[in-house]
Amino acid sequence: MAYTQDDVRKATNNLTGVTIPVHVTVDAQQVVLAQPEMKELLASAEAIAVGACACRESERNCDNPIEVCLALDSEARERITDRQWREVSLEEALELLEDTYRLGLVHMAYRRGDASIGFACSCCTCCCWPLTALQRFDYHDAITESAFVADYDEAKCIGCGTCVERCPFDAFSLPNAPGTASFSRAKCFGCGLCVSTCPSGAISFAPRASAEVHG
Repeated sequence: MAYTQDDVRKATNNLTGVTIPVHVTVDAQQVVLAQPEMKELLASAEAIAVGACACRESERNCDNPIEVCLALDSEARERITDRQWREVSLEEALELLEDTYRLGLVHMAYRRGDASIGFACSCCTCCCWPLTALQRFDYHDAITESAFVADYDEAKCIGCGTCVERCPFDAFSLPNAPGTASFSRAKCFGCGLCVSTCPSGAISFAPRASAEVHG
């Protein structure tokens, strides 16, 4: 089915997402710290529920897990009451985010208009409306960059292409393979999927404002 931008606007129903990098250990000395809002958001929630990602359940364009959508507070209580979703602890929610990070899914926190964040989901470009909209229509209105951005050191790059495979935003490319990767900071939304999987340590995380000054 060929979607139009009007279809996307209707389907997102005024949802705005922000990319949230999960807390992931890279090695014994290096840790990528999550955007603080994510853990604080979950920790401050009175209730957390997990259920099916509506996009992935509808589209079925990949084999990624479906039960990865987290609802918070009133959104969670409504879904628990309706027996659609199951309640989970903070530890279970964070573990789910780490598991889906390893699968290459993008963590997005969603709000409707100017309301508080009510959902967090692990999204893919195969099925999920905001990411597919960004790729097809350059629909930046649907997604907000995280407070972090990838910091790429070309001198350490071995040209393996792992970052190209992991990045859903096409921020990395191998234009002259074999060779080093090319990185577009303007395309980076700060999801962090490239950071912990770079075998040569050529990619790290930096606060976006700092990286814009020095990068």
